[in-house]
Amino acid sequence: MKETKAHMISFELLAIFLAVFCSVFLCVEAQSQDADVMLALKKSLNVPQSLGWSDTDPCNWNHVGCSRDRRITRIQIGHQGLTGTLPPNLQNLTALEVLELQYNNISGPLPSLNGLSSLQEVLLFDNQFESIPSDFFTGMSSLETVDIDNNPFSDWEIPESLKDATLLRSFSANAANIKGKIPDFFNADVFSSLKSLHLAGNNLEGGLPASFGGMQIQSLWLNGQKSMLFGSIDVIQKMTSLQDVSLSRNNFSGPLTDFSGLKDLQNVSLRDNMLTGPVPASLLSLPSLKVVNLTNNMLQGPLPVFKAGVTVDMSKGSNRFCLPSPGNCDPRVNTLLSIVELMGYPQSFADSWNGNDPCQDWIGIICNDENITVVYFQKMGLTGTISPAFASLPSLRRIILADNNLTGKDKSSSPPSGAPSSGSSPTDTGGKKSSTHVGVIVLAVIGSLFVVCLFGSIVFCWFRMKRKWLSCHPCHSGSDNESMKVTVAGSSVSIGAVSEAQRREAGDIQMVEAGNVIISIQVLRTVTENFSEKNILGQGEGKSSIETRIAGTFGYLAPKYAIAGSVTTKVDLYSFGVILMELITGRKALDETQSEDSMHLETWFRRIFINEDTFRKAIDPTIELNEETLASIHTVAELAGHCCARKPHQRPDMGRVVNVLSSLVELWKPSDQIQNSEDVSDIDLDMSLPQAQRKWQTY
Repeated sequence: MKETKAHMISFELLAIFLAVFCSVFLCVEAQSQDADVMLALKKSLNVPQSLGWSDTDPCNWNHVGCSRDRRITRIQIGHQGLTGTLPPNLQNLTALEVLELQYNNISGPLPSLNGLSSLQEVLLFDNQFESIPSDFFTGMSSLETVDIDNNPFSDWEIPESLKDATLLRSFSANAANIKGKIPDFFNADVFSSLKSLHLAGNNLEGGLPASFGGMQIQSLWLNGQKSMLFGSIDVIQKMTSLQDVSLSRNNFSGPLTDFSGLKDLQNVSLRDNMLTGPVPASLLSLPSLKVVNLTNNMLQGPLPVFKAGVTVDMSKGSNRFCLPSPGNCDPRVNTLLSIVELMGYPQSFADSWNGNDPCQDWIGIICNDENITVVYFQKMGLTGTISPAFASLPSLRRIILADNNLTGKDKSSSPPSGAPSSGSSPTDTGGKKSSTHVGVIVLAVIGSLFVVCLFGSIVFCWFRMKRKWLSCHPCHSGSDNESMKVTVAGSSVSIGAVSEAQRREAGDIQMVEAGNVIISIQVLRTVTENFSEKNILGQGEGKSSIETRIAGTFGYLAPKYAIAGSVTTKVDLYSFGVILMELITGRKALDETQSEDSMHLETWFRRIFINEDTFRKAIDPTIELNEETLASIHTVAELAGHCCARKPHQRPDMGRVVNVLSSLVELWKPSDQIQNSEDVSDIDLDMSLPQAQRKWQTY
């Protein structure tokens, strides 16, 4: 028994001895191997004597570090003016943790560092290395920092083996001749610790990978790609840790992204791209922003104003802002930008849409007297959806969107339409006629024509009575079955798919080239649904009632005009403008109870309309104001000002008035304050318009 136990102890001692022997042997062999690599390194480089590499033990060399067991862990020989090449056996330094060779002139191929699982830092920038092997990063499971900037490598792609470096915090390969697409393995699952990714000045192509979204990258440099990165930059909005981003000198297009989630963003360089659309408020309001560069893009809308302290590079004329200095764009510009927003702000529009006047040679835009009448976007390769903002163009007659790739429900057919060409619907979205809302469009136009003709007839008849020319009865035809003939300011107005010069019948409505305003009471009964209360455009209180305001206009004309000849449409327009001012303010056209400078409504109105605050206070208090109502009132007020222009030729024709008012018909709410009034029902529908007007006035 004792003998067996003794044998067992002997075997244990032998095992320990063998283990120690092997360990020492392997350590000595590794030390010898490290020494061989370092001697090869010394031999392949042109090492100056000042570096102190004359000792036979590499652990005694300057800028070389060793562990306690005499293994090489650090080679830090940057900034030494070294030339030469690297030995191919460098990967045998299996204990190496830091390799720093930056700012030298070392050339030749980079040797593979495959299997260096202890390596944490590789700094090889600013050398003359000619190539990098595809397995260079294989097995580098401890790698945290890589900087191989400014080396004339032959074309190479970021290898799949980089995924082994899951602890990577910084990867920089600027001007390293990288080609191909940015690999999609740059994602939060593989590189959860990556904070800095610099790949500027390479030959990368394609778009930003969706895998960037959710990464905790703080600094992203992709600027200056020779092959050009392109596409959207939307993925940036998901990189909420970004502090510094440079995407300049590429071919990125489309709108700027939403920056609201990038609270730590300090530096943004997006110059020299093809970015379009307005600069978003989310960028302007970033709390930490310090530097922004947007020069040489195709950005649109108003010139952005950044907060104090932000350094801005945005050279004049290098974008497509509507004005050269800060200020609001023309409303037509804003509307058109809203329309193309859902199409991704196409580059073709941004390239052409210069300045603040869409009627000045803007592609796809056709105007008549500064009014946008046709939007012609056929065969322009458009994608996205059709915007409801088309409805904000009151003079629009045709929308042509055929032969594109637009999707979604057609919401653009709601704007008031004038006269599309024969055989086309107001909204042509793909070679198919769209009849959506056509009935609403027709009724809106008819309703507007009724209002305009009513006012025009009253003015016209009043002048005839005043001059003792003719009675007002010709304003009403003798038969209820006669057609309605409408000519506004000398131009025919058509409804549906006919041109201005054409004639069309629609039920009991007929349009002709010219003629006086003749409206059958039966037609009025039809289009107003038997003068239904729901079609009343609005009503004030007491002396501010619409009827009183209309009546108060007659006798009053422009103080600067003396009527000595025939009544002209331009004078009628002036009176109509005054009527609109009365409707807005609740004041009389001529109020002798006011001070001398406020007595005449028109001159007072022009003065208060200049200032937003004074204008808002001047609006009839019986009108319940909200943003939508105020916007409508502004539109009508501008129209009133144009109608009352000092020179007759500066006033719009009635066609333009109809276009402006018809755009508001659907917004006006019917009044219910006279819902049960017997006086209204007592009106004889067979009486002439002037008689009906006097009846309403009396009521």
